[in-house]
Amino acid sequence: MKVRTIPAILSILLPLAASGKEYPMEPPLCYDSFPDESLLKADPKPVGPEWMHNAVFYQIYPQTFCDSNGDGVGDFKGIISKLDYVKSLGVDAIWINPFFESPFRDAGYDISDYYKVAPRYGTNDDARALFKAAHERGIKVLFDFVASYTSIDHPWFKASCDPTPNKYTNWYVWTDDTWFEGQENYTAMFVQGYCERNGNYLQNFFWSQPALNFGYVERDPKQKWQLPPDHPDITALREEMKNVVRFWMEMGADGFRADMAGTLVKKDPDYIKTCEVWRGIHAMLDKDFPGAFTIAEWEDSAASRGGFSSNFLHWRREYYDLWFRDKDSYFLSAGKGDITNFLGLYVRQKEESCGRNYISLTVGNHDLPRVNRWGRDRTDLELIQIFAFTMPNVPFVYYGDEIGMRQLPLKIGREGCYGTRAGDRTPMQWDRSKNLGFSTGESDKLWMPVDPAPDAPTVADEERDPGSMLNFIRGLIAFRKAHTALAANGGFFPVYAQPHAYPFVFIRASDTEKLLVVINPSAQESTASIKGVLKEQKSLIRGTDAKWDEADGTTKITIQGKSFAIYELK
Repeated sequence: MKVRTIPAILSILLPLAASGKEYPMEPPLCYDSFPDESLLKADPKPVGPEWMHNAVFYQIYPQTFCDSNGDGVGDFKGIISKLDYVKSLGVDAIWINPFFESPFRDAGYDISDYYKVAPRYGTNDDARALFKAAHERGIKVLFDFVASYTSIDHPWFKASCDPTPNKYTNWYVWTDDTWFEGQENYTAMFVQGYCERNGNYLQNFFWSQPALNFGYVERDPKQKWQLPPDHPDITALREEMKNVVRFWMEMGADGFRADMAGTLVKKDPDYIKTCEVWRGIHAMLDKDFPGAFTIAEWEDSAASRGGFSSNFLHWRREYYDLWFRDKDSYFLSAGKGDITNFLGLYVRQKEESCGRNYISLTVGNHDLPRVNRWGRDRTDLELIQIFAFTMPNVPFVYYGDEIGMRQLPLKIGREGCYGTRAGDRTPMQWDRSKNLGFSTGESDKLWMPVDPAPDAPTVADEERDPGSMLNFIRGLIAFRKAHTALAANGGFFPVYAQPHAYPFVFIRASDTEKLLVVINPSAQESTASIKGVLKEQKSLIRGTDAKWDEADGTTKITIQGKSFAIYELK
């Protein structure tokens, strides 16, 4: 039985940089009983390539993955040289952060040419070679599609700065007077006095990233510069965005990750027109590139209405409660977390998008601090990964997390790497050679410094250790693929989740298999008191066996601290 409660903080609005929308906290969800056995089956599969339902992705940050020419910056040839390693992990696809020509004020997200690879990574021919080499190993490749803004150095924006009307005048959001003082929200600030054009441009992230103009739904009649989404100039921009996607798909890409996907159309209640833009792109993909996979940086289930195969949740407060807070994360051994906050968000979004797309519970990426912070040890990291790989979602492994790379305490603002961004984007640690095998260049020329610790984990060291984090991740990926219940469309049935309580217990189910998962990140032995008794026989297939006590129609599952157990039910 599940119980909904309304938290006192429900009215707090949380600004989220990746979405441009403020979300209230979702009401938490509590559970304390076994589900009806007749419900234990798989969810309907969303439309999409068959491989995506059990896919695992690997994220590559190109600047710091592998430098092939010693200039201190990673590149395509370096990635190609490591594809056999990537394949050995058991992943199905890679997502590569933006590799387009850019002035790099935001590490490549500020694009100045959508159709050209940045010289520091190589050439368009090198991109084609990378796609080909990946495909030869059975690996799909996603490029990072930044559709909501460009760099101020993009020729389109430079042309829009011209006071004389031209093709690109309305491709960006400009007010019609420099003295306009409107400010719509924290992500929609206007930069004043930039050029001879009488107006201010709207920034979509940093000041150097002007917002492309997909129009306004709720328009202020006094602001004539707020164009409708069906304005001819906006329609032309939308067609050009399709051309960008088509270009890279024809080059050999298998899909894309959409940056800040929910920020296209402004003042767009319920994202109706923003979804329309994305559906137009997906219609083109369905027609000309069937089998493409797309994932959105979008914390709302609206992503499923936009046609995306999957979407991330990582900017939501409820998601941060899992492992990104320093005192009360659920996955801290102090045992002060609350899994019900996350479940309130997750279950609602899953119900709304079921049969249309999947959620991705990314453990880390280039915008998030590595999860080994706050004194987490190896067991803590394993429990986080167990959760990520047993929950229904499309898992993404951030480069280096598979060897336990550490978040470095860097305070470098290079290329927009403010705050924790610098410390989670350091070079991949391959071996004990110069610069930990990342580059043969001089250390002061590296894009980011390597971990200076004598015990910095490396791939070479962990390859030799059967019990390493690397081999744990390989085994976990293989384990997930071996069990149909753990596929992205496997049914999800929370069994025990109470406020500020441990462990978390849930069942995953396919049409042929049922698994029960018990996870206790707390350092203390914990007991789940569950209404009902399992009718199925259970056998432990992974983890540490828990103590089961069944009496008077109640089941108590007691599991030691910082451990997990996965049972097969028959």
